[in-house]
Amino acid sequence: MKRILALTLLLAVFLIACGTAATPTVVPPSPAAQAFAPAARTLTVFAAASLTQAFGEIGKAFEAANPGVTVTFDFAGSQTLQTQIQQGAPADIFASASGTNMDTLVSGGFVDKAAPQIFLTNKLVVILPENNPANIQSLLDLSKPGLKVVLGDATVPAGKYARQILDNMSKDPTYGTDFSTKVLANVVSNETDVKQVVAKVQLGEADAGIVYVSDAIAAPTLKTIEIPTALNVVAKYPIAPLLKSANPDLAGQFITYVLSADGQATLKKWGFTPIK
Repeated sequence: MKRILALTLLLAVFLIACGTAATPTVVPPSPAAQAFAPAARTLTVFAAASLTQAFGEIGKAFEAANPGVTVTFDFAGSQTLQTQIQQGAPADIFASASGTNMDTLVSGGFVDKAAPQIFLTNKLVVILPENNPANIQSLLDLSKPGLKVVLGDATVPAGKYARQILDNMSKDPTYGTDFSTKVLANVVSNETDVKQVVAKVQLGEADAGIVYVSDAIAAPTLKTIEIPTALNVVAKYPIAPLLKSANPDLAGQFITYVLSADGQATLKKWGFTPIK
């Protein structure tokens, strides 16, 4: 019995020792290490819907280069973002698809008048569903009776530009003076941002739409018809920090990155025309 009791005690001591050795010792970071750790910061960017893919990639690159920084985006029609800012939505940067929306914020005291910079240009293109059920072969076909066309609303930059293009085409004898009227008669939906135009065409709810070249590149399954340069519109995109930004230094760094060679290369990859 004594021998069994001794073995039992020895085994208990062994198990206790193993348990103690297996317990990790947590050493808190030193005050010095904590002092050098980057503070967590969030940069909020309001950007035109057409920038979704390009800015998503730029945001990740900016975060990687700035530990502790998180970039959040609100992508929507420029006119929607303008209204949100006017109503007090917190944001650090506004990137618009139209100078008109930026000018409105400048005149309203939300953006310094010297701050906006053009950081890219964009053109428009006609998109068609992959199977092209309406058998659209040329721009002239957009005026066929009964066709289902989707555009951005007239208050949306892409919608405004699309209507300018139709007006340009109506001044060209190739299309005829009533071309714009005929195409607009085929419009079955006016969307609040360009991504919704793309979605309607992808889903087959429309036979054609007019969007930015960058949107067509982001949706490679769609067919496209190019709009001649003489009839097209060059959209100029301005970017600026907001006067009420909680992170003005970080906002400036982000804009600098967008204008850098790396930022401009990313924009070019997604179908935009860089300004540098």
